[in-house]
Amino acid sequence: MAQRLLLTQTVIHTTRTSSAMPAAKPLLLISLSMLLVASLLVSLVLGSVTIPLEDVFRVLSGEQASKAIWTTIILNLRLPQAITAILAGAALGVSGLLMQTFFRNPLADPFVLGVSSGASLGVALVVLTIGSVTTTLLTGLGLFGDLALAVAASMGSAGVMVIVLWVARRVASGTTLLVIGLLFGYLTSAAVSVLLYFSIPERIQAYINWTFGNFSGVTWDQLAVIMPIVIVGLVIVFLLSKPLNVLLMGEAYASSMGVNLRRVRISLIMITALLAGTITAFCGPIGFLGIAVPHFCRSLFNTSDHRILIPTTILMGATVALIASIIADVPGSSLVLPLNAVTALIGAPAVIWVILGRQNMKETFAS
Repeated sequence: MAQRLLLTQTVIHTTRTSSAMPAAKPLLLISLSMLLVASLLVSLVLGSVTIPLEDVFRVLSGEQASKAIWTTIILNLRLPQAITAILAGAALGVSGLLMQTFFRNPLADPFVLGVSSGASLGVALVVLTIGSVTTTLLTGLGLFGDLALAVAASMGSAGVMVIVLWVARRVASGTTLLVIGLLFGYLTSAAVSVLLYFSIPERIQAYINWTFGNFSGVTWDQLAVIMPIVIVGLVIVFLLSKPLNVLLMGEAYASSMGVNLRRVRISLIMITALLAGTITAFCGPIGFLGIAVPHFCRSLFNTSDHRILIPTTILMGATVALIASIIADVPGSSLVLPLNAVTALIGAPAVIWVILGRQNMKETFAS
């Protein structure tokens, strides 16, 4: 009886929020959009070399900067890095939102189904193979080395995704699928440990560098692959807003409302694997964005309606990723910090504060 009452309260809360939020806080959406634009401009201005804002506008409008080298830096280095951060933040943030809703677990993230571990296994296989047949560092292979890592990570992620999809067709419980996904992650991590144990130190260092995460290694040619995948994935997520709202009420309630649970489950897994796998392939395993960003949006907009959370998560994820990228580059210095360390320093305290400060966390993820 208490559980049914809690469910009714959650439905009422979601319904009220759904109708009130679009009219109540449009300024928040505008402010979030402006913050994203400001973060983009700051990322183009700051770096090891500070470029005046007027020169940034001049280059973006198709003209030449005061110094020719500044044009090259903006167009070939900083702009691709900023766009990559925007796409990665949006993709990982939305993927985290999908997984937290699907499992009704506030600690779920895009890599809970082993996508990151599968990508790590693919990269470790490439590192070990090249380390066995040549003494040339993987990081010194230029474009070939970058593409080898990207293809290996994509194949590893795709392999785990196929296995998880096969299991999802035979498992009715989302909790069981979550446990199986975690076990897949442990298995692939064990395989990575064995492969690296037999590798040479130089290859181990190349693999560790990949695990740090990096937005700066993505080129325009690679962006031509990443951008359409992320955009298509995000559009599909928008189309699933209604089933996602119903899933918050529990699988039994969703089934009674006519939602095809198997189809929705497979769709969510495929979209999450596609978005997170693509970003992991080209940027490495970027942690904490998928966990932190959805909590930021729920706290800021005080809603669990996915019609609001999806666009705000895209904006918030892109902004947080840009800010993390700016911090990792250490403006005014040639030093570059590990991106994963920066996202953890931003995400972990913020998530703790949000979870402790929200009184309706149990209501949102109640079973």
